[in-house]
Amino acid sequence: MASVESAARNPLRDPRDRRLSRIAGPSSMVLFGVTGDLARKKLMPAVYDLANRGLLPPSFALVGFARRNWSEEDFAAEVKHAVQQYARTPFSEDVWNQLAEGIRFVQGAFDDDDAFEQLKKTIAELDEHRGTGGNHAFYLSIPPDKFEQVCQQLSRHGLAAADDGNWRRVVIEKPFGHDLESARELNDIVESVFPPDAVFRIDHYLGKETVQNILALRFANQLFEPLWNSNYVDHVQITMAEDIGIGGRAGYYDGVGAARDVIQNHLLQLLALTAMEEPISFDADNLRAEKEKILAAVEVPDDLGAHSVLGQYSGGWQGGEEVAGYLDEADIPDSSITETYAAIRLDINTRRWSGVPFYLRTGKRLGRRVTEIAVVFKRAPNMIFGHHGSNDDFGQNAVVIRVQPDEGATIRFGSKVPGTQMEVRDVTMDFGYGHAFTESSPEAYERLILDVLLGEPPLFPRHQEVELSWKILDPFEDYWSRRGEQPQPYDPGSWGPPAAAELLARDGRSWRRP
Repeated sequence: MASVESAARNPLRDPRDRRLSRIAGPSSMVLFGVTGDLARKKLMPAVYDLANRGLLPPSFALVGFARRNWSEEDFAAEVKHAVQQYARTPFSEDVWNQLAEGIRFVQGAFDDDDAFEQLKKTIAELDEHRGTGGNHAFYLSIPPDKFEQVCQQLSRHGLAAADDGNWRRVVIEKPFGHDLESARELNDIVESVFPPDAVFRIDHYLGKETVQNILALRFANQLFEPLWNSNYVDHVQITMAEDIGIGGRAGYYDGVGAARDVIQNHLLQLLALTAMEEPISFDADNLRAEKEKILAAVEVPDDLGAHSVLGQYSGGWQGGEEVAGYLDEADIPDSSITETYAAIRLDINTRRWSGVPFYLRTGKRLGRRVTEIAVVFKRAPNMIFGHHGSNDDFGQNAVVIRVQPDEGATIRFGSKVPGTQMEVRDVTMDFGYGHAFTESSPEAYERLILDVLLGEPPLFPRHQEVELSWKILDPFEDYWSRRGEQPQPYDPGSWGPPAAAELLARDGRSWRRP
């Protein structure tokens, strides 16, 4: 299994001792795109938090690569500032000083051969004097159209090939293409330089504790798994809502839209984890195989218009503040038909899920920031309770897994109201990570970066998953593009356009209000 193999490579960890955390072995991370928001707000703080928790070896090194005219001291100061501003754990001078000893910087552009030769010398110096052991991860926090150039430079200068006993890995961020064809081209580019098992595709949602808890909730509890099928489940709703607009992302977002930005990766991954069969084990191959089976079984509907809704937020008031509509945002053309809200219905052609619709929705400027999976069960016959309470009081049981921001799970069920009458109303039982555990959940990037350094890939989708996801979304995107209509407007602070409610109403259902 992957965890045992990584432990064997890491003498600091004994797989027989469950008290020990996973600790990375000698290694470095080379970070391309160090001047971007992702590096500053997430990646650099995550590296520090791992070091602060004792999960990085003393010899760990962080190498920045950028065009800025920085010295190594300048880059270290930038990292320190990012850590002090965004790190999850308290700042410690001792931890920082140890980490700073391994910080290096290489100045250059992606087409600069001299810069990549300098990077090669820097890595060799770290191997010799810092003990990184020839183990290096290249994190491409850069636009996807630069992946090919950087990968070819790494190959041309002998940086991608590993010697016996050490490793080289590459980490790429979403989006993994903008459709099936481009995703395949991107996979061919990256895997022409790095072997498939050395390519780590980051979907930060898969690093969240509550996403991983889907598997624990389902397969570690006899309470849920026997009911997790079409005999008992009425439908499933998967929601990722944001209460903010596009901010400064106009250059990326316009022309991409909510469906490509969120549904293709985050929400389809959550669907796969919710619907998959129990894997033989949680190693990468078995876990990925079950997810791929589910994605392959998703049926794309014939009537795409009746199974999807697009929206675009308009201007108005939200949270006591007047906000601009999408078409009034900076750098957005007046004629843009890019959606900021998307909802689709999917069905899964398996024995377990036949007849159970999965509703996926995402949007900006919605009622609140929340990501959740709601498994809604069929109504009980209520033969003896039908005259005691209205349907609004006594509804459908549900299991709701909250991914963010209040990580946890809620069970909704009917209970008798105190009093002399037999009146039943819905009540909830709630589990929250913050209340149940003394240790706070690590930030998603901490878990994912550590997994890269350990070589444990279960949380990273391989190219088959990416391509299957595009096969699901591409027909919708093609239909929307051919139709060419302006998405339906919706008020900021609402839960989407009116057509979104109609999407479920046609099936006799309604959206949850998180």
